[in-house]
Amino acid sequence: MEAALKAIAAPRRRQILTLVRDGELSAGEIASHFDVTRPAVSQHLNVLKEAGLVSERRNGTRRLYRARPEGLAELKDFLEEFWDVRLETLKREAEKEERKKHGRNH
Repeated sequence: MEAALKAIAAPRRRQILTLVRDGELSAGEIASHFDVTRPAVSQHLNVLKEAGLVSERRNGTRRLYRARPEGLAELKDFLEEFWDVRLETLKREAEKEERKKHGRNH
């Protein structure tokens, strides 16, 4: 989870993940979306790959990248625990207010 957090901390890497979320793109196609050098994009892709957030497939001389949503699963589960607790607290408070409004204590 730490590697995934560090990887998505950089806005450019989040943009790259968005680009490859729905399908494969070559490194060149990804680089064409940014005003940076191809080596810079390659470095970002390597960080994402090492964190398990993208997969790389060779097709001849091209390298194709695709998002790996399962790479974010642990982080997603961690964050959802907080969300679920907050929702449960909100639900209890809303139910308590509703009971007060209708003059019931239980």
